[in-house]
Parts: sequence; C-alpha cells; structure tokens
Amino acid sequence: MVNSKKIQMAYRRYVKNFIGGNALDEYEEAKKEIDEIVECNNTEIDHILLIDLDNISDFWLEAWKNNVLIEEGRDITALKKLQQLKFYQCMCRQLYKDRYPNMKLMDYSFQNSIIALIHFNMFGWEKEEQIFYDFIVEYLGGNIMEANDWNQHIWFLLELHLQHTQQIIEGTNEYVHLAVKSALTERDQPCSLIPEELGIYREVLERWNTSDLHEITQLIDKMSEHHSVLASEIGKSLEFGNYDYAFYPYEILYLLHVRKKQGLPNPNRFEDFLMNTPEAKMNIQNPEPYPEWDPILRMIDDFYRKNYPQYIPSHHGALFE
Repeated sequence: MVNSKKIQMAYRRYVKNFIGGNALDEYEEAKKEIDEIVECNNTEIDHILLIDLDNISDFWLEAWKNNVLIEEGRDITALKKLQQLKFYQCMCRQLYKDRYPNMKLMDYSFQNSIIALIHFNMFGWEKEEQIFYDFIVEYLGGNIMEANDWNQHIWFLLELHLQHTQQIIEGTNEYVHLAVKSALTERDQPCSLIPEELGIYREVLERWNTSDLHEITQLIDKMSEHHSVLASEIGKSLEFGNYDYAFYPYEILYLLHVRKKQGLPNPNRFEDFLMNTPEAKMNIQNPEPYPEWDPILRMIDDFYRKNYPQYIPSHHGALFE
C-alpha cells in the first residue's frame, strides 16, 4: 500500500535533484572536445565522441525535467531529443563492438534502449522505430545490447510492444523474458538477472486488450500502486528507484497509448498521486514532429557518416527529419 507522506517526500527529493544542475557546463566542455576531434577528423580517438554523448544526454534530461517539473511547462521537445540520443548512443556504439569489446558507458542500459523504443512508438516515428527494433534484435545479448536486465516493467514494455506491432523476438511475442533468457543461456551470454516472473505486469499482459473499462482501470490502479511504492524508495537500487524516471509512469502511459491505437476504451481520469504528476500529464501527440537537431549530435552524426561506411544510419538516408 502506498504511504502518502512517504511518496510526497520522495517526489520532493526527485524534483529538487534537478534544481541547480551543472549539465550545461558539461555540455559546453563536451562541445569543445568534439569540435577538436571533428575539425581534425581524428579517427584515432573518435570513441570520445561516443563517450561525450553521455553529457549531451544529461543536458537534455535536465532540460526536460526543468521545463516539466520545475517550470510546470508541457513542452516535450527535450524529452524527444533525449530519446533520440539513446538511439544514437546505440548506433555509434556498434562501430566499436570489435575495437573495444569491453567498453562500458555510464548512460547505456537495455532499459534505456527499450524506453526509447516505446517512445518512438508513442511519437509515431515509424522509420526510426523499425531501425531501432531491428538493431535490438540483431545485437540482443551481445556487448552492445546487453539484455541482462532485472526490471520487470522493461520486459513488460518489450512484450507489449511486440504484441502491438505484431513482431517477435527469439521466435515469440509471449513470455519474452523467458525466451530471451533461454536463448542467452544457450549462447553463454549474461542473463542471470532476467526475472522469472513479471508480477502485476504478467496479469496486465494477459488482459491488456480487454474491452472492459472497469477491468483495465483496476489493472492500471495496481500498476500505479506498484510503481508508486517503489518510487517512494527513490535513491535505492530498486525498480523505479533512479532519479531519471522515478515519477514518470511511462509504462502506464504506453499501455494507454497502445489501447488507444487499438480502439480500446481508457479511463479519462485518475485519482492517485503518480498519475497526476506533471510528467504523467504531458500531452504527447501521435505523430509528434521531430525535434530540431542538437548541433553537437548533428556534428557527430555527420562525422560517422563521413568516416564509417558500416555506420547504420548511413544505410537509411536522412533520419529524424
């Protein structure tokens, strides 16, 4: 059961975390470093471009939080740029899979990849969504798409996406976490953290396409309570315990999006705390217009297109335009 006082205290910590950040300074430092590499066309140390994408990503995360949480705005431009950056972190990472097989990036995770994928679906960015999905399938479990993820809601999102888009991973779109775990075990790739059960999310996956409004409302209430209890422990190593997304109920918003696209009824209001936070009330259209490119990301994309024929975006023409 959600402790009202505890969740509100956790939420205040969540908002305070984004006040007075230094992401802009790190962004400017990254820009100087990238300018030097690009100007000299220095392919000997160009992996620094990939590393610096962390700072660019942090900048747009902070910009999004400042607009929505602190200024109480509704502009999702920074959120769109953030998800775009997650796409490019994977695309650029692919170039170094052989040169640096053990490369670890602070801001990379399977979780962030799946979050970006479902946002592309919500934004209606079909071309980029399909490229990203194909990338995930091809490199799943390897050094550039490690899938040893313990977050139940991430496997829920992946399975729901597969069922909604009528696609498969490891030959299925049901009990996907177990199919992936089995496949990775056979390939001797890390998978020990992948959960055996999905809890409330399995219950939702069994009934996500119900036409019964009362039933889906009850299921969403359970999801929200589960998310809220974990978010109340913000800062701890728990699902929804990190500051990036603790009070952003993207798994519920994606369920509502999928149901709407399928012509199924959704509740039009919620009474709980989580579903009334500013991030829960953002107005995401489908389709969403592409954001203006971050100039540093454009510089990095141009550099890789120029120097690496195997760079995946080069094979798909203009993207995010």
